[in-house]
Amino acid sequence: MKDRKAIIIGSGIGGLAAAMRLSSAGIAVRVIEKQAYPGGKIRTKNTSAGLVDAGPTVLTMYEVFEELFLTCGENIENHLNLIPEEIIARHWWRDGSCLDLFSSFDRNLEAIKNFSGTNSSREFEKFNNLSKALFDLFNQPIIKSPKPRILPIMINGFGNIPVLYNSLIRKGILYDLLETNFSDLRLTQLFSRYATYVGGSPLLSPSILSLIWNVESRGVWRIKGGMHQLPKCMENIARKAGAIFHYESLVERILVKDDKVRGIMLDSGEEILADIVLFNGDPMALKSGLLGNKLKNSIPQKGLFPRSLSAYVWSFSAKPAGSELAHHNVFFNSNYKQEFQEIADGLMPTDPTLYVCSQGNNKDPTPNPTNIGRFEIIINAAPISNVKIPEKHEEFQKCRDITFPTLELMGLKLELEPKPEMLTTPFEFNELFPGSLGSLYGRSPHGITSTFKRPLSRSPIKGLVMAGGSIHPGAGIPMACQSGKHAAETILSDLNLM
Repeated sequence: MKDRKAIIIGSGIGGLAAAMRLSSAGIAVRVIEKQAYPGGKIRTKNTSAGLVDAGPTVLTMYEVFEELFLTCGENIENHLNLIPEEIIARHWWRDGSCLDLFSSFDRNLEAIKNFSGTNSSREFEKFNNLSKALFDLFNQPIIKSPKPRILPIMINGFGNIPVLYNSLIRKGILYDLLETNFSDLRLTQLFSRYATYVGGSPLLSPSILSLIWNVESRGVWRIKGGMHQLPKCMENIARKAGAIFHYESLVERILVKDDKVRGIMLDSGEEILADIVLFNGDPMALKSGLLGNKLKNSIPQKGLFPRSLSAYVWSFSAKPAGSELAHHNVFFNSNYKQEFQEIADGLMPTDPTLYVCSQGNNKDPTPNPTNIGRFEIIINAAPISNVKIPEKHEEFQKCRDITFPTLELMGLKLELEPKPEMLTTPFEFNELFPGSLGSLYGRSPHGITSTFKRPLSRSPIKGLVMAGGSIHPGAGIPMACQSGKHAAETILSDLNLM
């Protein structure tokens, strides 16, 4: 079947998942990647203490990857050293309080009781039950389905009307739901933060996103050697099955004739012909004509706007002092609503929530023998505007003067001299992921029907298929992997190979 050819543009997790699946099924796969490495948003920065993950730092929904590997005749545990994370995250507030959450309901109940009292532990139990019910309700018809289906949700929802009523009607916005559920504002902040995991503001995102807490609470895994080991492993399995990878290769245009794909043209002018092209990138690139004017109408506007959040991301090594860090740490601000209002206005937040990933402390599975740690700090940001191109040095100075004094105020001192190359800005994310406007998650999750508006894997152009975190079922590493599975199965089905 190697006469069946497929070209995959982009080696993000969605493209890699599709490459594994298609090559294992006997398709001749060629992956074209403009960067020098696989992984897409799973990227690294080099520091004096070694590589630091500068994108996603943990794995959730382990079963999605386990299933993919098994489908390709492989056992994931033979390829990756996955380490369950006991502490999901350590949370800090301006009043000096701190709360650890775990992959254990009983431990979380006890921790919240000690942190905020018996009433808060009861409120947490109620919210935890809601989150689980929502996940169970939406998992099969949305996450695992190649096309989101409303009917199974409604049918199953009749058996749990309070869940649908609370999450869809009574309190349709995530922050409103949590503000009603929790009497302690700190817990409202904590659990509403999960909207940012898929690029949304908690003030505008639907309360359905409460289910993300259930995803996290089911288990979080680190990968020995860093998250960047995952795409390397996926590439190796695809290569083993015959896939060919071309790095530092730029696709100039997807070739289309009579609304049918016929291959690609590289920036060198070389044409590579194939009846199947899988685009693993932000569909905004297609809409913007970056890969040819004939693709501009292949994506509906509703599948692209409004845009999701971007970020300012610091990646560096430093010697920490003060606060004892877990792997995941969240330093909350004093005015959560102001942060997201400023982002909505297109501004860098003046007092942001700071996510700090400590990748080199003594509890890390790949510790550094010195006291120097490897760190990633993420600040939520607005996508870029086409009106004004920001000046990097000005952004760097402003972000530096916000980030490090805030952490020091909250008890964490990092001994380093910040440099512009340590910071990735929304504008630079747009350059890394062309056409995205810096949005890291494609279309935003705002609006109760947003999940039904994301582009699906199949496009109106015959032979053009899509995968990635901007495609259904949505943002995040497991969802991108799932989209790659959907795209591959769409192709195999069209070829009558399923």
